[in-house]
Amino acid sequence: MPSGDSEAASALDQAASVFLGLRPRLFGIAYRMLGSSAEAEDIVQEVWVRWQTTDRTAVLDPAAFLATATTRLAINLAQSARKRRETYVGPWLPEPVDTGADPEAGAERGQELELAVLLLLERLSPTERAAYVLRESFDYPYGQIAAILKMSETNTRQLVSRARKRIAAERRTPVSSAAHRRLLTAFLAAAQTGDLAVLEELFAADVVNYSDGGGAVRGASRIPVIGRTRVAKFMKAFAPRFWPGTTIDWVEANGRPGVLISHGDTVTAFVTISASARGIDQILWVMNPAKLAGVSPGPAG
Repeated sequence: MPSGDSEAASALDQAASVFLGLRPRLFGIAYRMLGSSAEAEDIVQEVWVRWQTTDRTAVLDPAAFLATATTRLAINLAQSARKRRETYVGPWLPEPVDTGADPEAGAERGQELELAVLLLLERLSPTERAAYVLRESFDYPYGQIAAILKMSETNTRQLVSRARKRIAAERRTPVSSAAHRRLLTAFLAAAQTGDLAVLEELFAADVVNYSDGGGAVRGASRIPVIGRTRVAKFMKAFAPRFWPGTTIDWVEANGRPGVLISHGDTVTAFVTISASARGIDQILWVMNPAKLAGVSPGPAG
């Protein structure tokens, strides 16, 4: 091999090594920004293409360069995704990722990866979300976040502070992972039998049931069901049509226990909850087939 070709190959190998070392973080940024592992993978792939074609000798800090590229691409995609979700059929939920099989997806501050938190992040503007994710999930310094977002450090601090307040105002303190699993186990048992009394005992007064079928699944409610009694009655009516012939597999998704529900060999739903001292606050059903590829059956940790 001519020396020029050899040097080019060596440089590309080094570029690949740097990129692969940072890839989990880049995916984590994009996924938290978008709530979609498929879209996050697309972003990471685009960043890899840019990294290959960049004059890397002029890049003083590869980690900063790659995080900046990832964040800016994610902001752009989040802006277009927000418009697409205005026409989404029924409630939109984030796409779960299997943090049991791929613990690096939940690296850094894992609590910011929970589906209930990602759902709250959707209420922020894409730039607010980027600032919050970089600070709260990955502990980036304000100065670096400001450089990534092309704004002053003062404005960046205000952006993060405002996002924190909005999230804190709408998020109750979650129960431990063990308590989460106990509540989810009890919910599943009561839901399968349609036991109204047990369901109502498990639920917070303002519990919300979200079913994301994306318009592709019969039986997925196209509006959230709200309130202890209404959700319990909905579960009772839902039980005889949904549960017969199903099997359940526990997984760890987004850092919390959840279950995959299958009919035969086909996974038809992923379900998890968010819960606080008041009981189960949210029941999250991901039923859209396009969103079930990122989780697979296996014991939860």
